[in-house]
Amino acid sequence: MTGRIHRFDALDNFRDYGDYAAGSGRHIAPGRLFRSGHQARASAADLERLGALDIAAVVDLRRPSERRDQPSRRPAGFAGAVIESEHDDGGEAPHMTFLRTADLTPESGRRFMTDTYGRLAFEPSHLDLFARYFRILGEADGPVLIHCAAGKDRTGLLAALTHHLLGVHPDDIVADYLLTNTAVDLEGRAPAIARQLEAHTGRAVAHDAVVAFLGVEAVYLDTAMAGIAERYGSAEAYLEQALGVDTALRDRIGARLAA
Repeated sequence: MTGRIHRFDALDNFRDYGDYAAGSGRHIAPGRLFRSGHQARASAADLERLGALDIAAVVDLRRPSERRDQPSRRPAGFAGAVIESEHDDGGEAPHMTFLRTADLTPESGRRFMTDTYGRLAFEPSHLDLFARYFRILGEADGPVLIHCAAGKDRTGLLAALTHHLLGVHPDDIVADYLLTNTAVDLEGRAPAIARQLEAHTGRAVAHDAVVAFLGVEAVYLDTAMAGIAERYGSAEAYLEQALGVDTALRDRIGARLAA
């Protein structure tokens, strides 16, 4: 699994989420599906490496306010499609409000994350972006990159839905989702992040609390998928009814991504 991780100077959690068995003897091609955190701090070397991947489309799952605060850097001559949402509630991102106002403990971090995942699939901006993403998967001739801020939650759910659509085994779906914890070296970086949060909020933050909030756990993804099943009956119904992924589009995506 760690071979999926692409190491950059200042671009976190970049990895290939293709190259999986997809049922019925099919296989998703490598080098076609990428996921990451934001690219605002990308170095010149990072941009050169990104350019070499020949990305055909970038799907930025962040809010307009997040994009303004951390504008993306693109490789020189980048000509791919950029898909963004203009849905803006005028406020700061919920995770920033939580960090600024709440006591960050392992329990509060996990509670915030599970509550967040219960809503992710149904927020208007995500319904818009997810639907446009699946349409571009059926059209793009080159690789597609999806990302949010950290590349773990909004991005993680969309990658999992893609895997489900393509017939990836549930164990592989969860393993790919949890790979974030390795890709960002959460245990190693937690002390420095805790110091940054303490400087920002004026409150001490425990190591376990940082790991709970900034990492991912299988229960988070389970919460999102359970919410989808409760509201739509199944992930397949959600993909079709909420995102417009009908049989023709599903087949087109499968054909374009086949190894």
